[in-house]
Amino acid sequence: MQGGHIVVGMSGGVDSAVAAFLLRQQGFDVVGVFMKNWEEEAEDGVCTAAEDYEDVRRVSDAIGIPYYTVNFAREYRERVFSYFLAEYRAGRTPNPDVLCNCEIKFRAFLDFALRTGASALATGHYAQLRKEGDGVRLLRAADGNKDQTYFLAGLTQAQLQNAVFPIGGLHKDEVRRIARGQGFANAEKKDSTGVCFIGERNFKRFLMQYLPAQAGDIVTEKGRVIGRHDGLMYYTLGQRRGLGIGGQAEGTGESFFVIGKDLQRNLLIVQQGEHEELFSLSLDADRVHWIAGRAPAREFSCTAKFRYRQSDRPVTVTVDGEGAHVRFFAPERAVTPGQWVVFYDGALCLGGGPIDRTEPQKAICV
Repeated sequence: MQGGHIVVGMSGGVDSAVAAFLLRQQGFDVVGVFMKNWEEEAEDGVCTAAEDYEDVRRVSDAIGIPYYTVNFAREYRERVFSYFLAEYRAGRTPNPDVLCNCEIKFRAFLDFALRTGASALATGHYAQLRKEGDGVRLLRAADGNKDQTYFLAGLTQAQLQNAVFPIGGLHKDEVRRIARGQGFANAEKKDSTGVCFIGERNFKRFLMQYLPAQAGDIVTEKGRVIGRHDGLMYYTLGQRRGLGIGGQAEGTGESFFVIGKDLQRNLLIVQQGEHEELFSLSLDADRVHWIAGRAPAREFSCTAKFRYRQSDRPVTVTVDGEGAHVRFFAPERAVTPGQWVVFYDGALCLGGGPIDRTEPQKAICV
């Protein structure tokens, strides 16, 4: 299809810049829109959104497309940030980037794009789409190191029908080469990291602004008090750094790892070394979203990721109503409630949902 009107969500980064350029080259009527979801400045007082918008302006001028800005800060706080804080209060470790795609980029922003008369919303995500007679399939990107289908696993058929991922078939070095060839000012700009609204700021310091600290004891799996924590929400399973309990006279000399939290007693439970208590045999997800609108079967085998930066793991999935029980072929380290489990059949992303519970390889009895 040529000549259609497409809105491109432009972040100021190189990926969305090249996405807009490729669509323009293909003959589409392209409009760049910068989406602002967060109103606060970074810790050094610099408004990073202003810097990013300046990159959008320069790239759009180079391509020769109009550009605008739209503010979804209110929607973001109501639909994403409130969920983020509630999950941390409950002692979980949420992944707000997944929810941001479901509720902001491909709901509030997509609705905005369609209201302007656009036929689709394009982004710089590394993912691919394949339209078939019975719907749209979400496929991994050509660049396996950059694939972002994990963050898109909550999208519906209606959302995917109106989505375009122009760089999904490219590798990152190809994207930068295109940007350099066009003289884009952001061709060498560093990729953004971390939670979408926190970026590279100190995470703990950021969280302390919104959740009051409730300090408590750090204990071993045998119940011995060995330190103090600043608040359970600031720690996650498998964490080794930042515990402040190094140099213990007793023990094996190995590093300490977080293996659990006791919310009732406000205890952070740690263990020297990585042992059975840190590993799980299965998980339960109470609300799983299937991209096709239904699960492949009531029981099936596939692969899964329990966090973004993880290789695929073989699993067996048993569907139970809206949820699923997921059994691992081998014990898995630090599977964390609040994170998403995302399912794959080869290159095909099947869907996923937040992890609610895990079955530990060895129970913790403090």
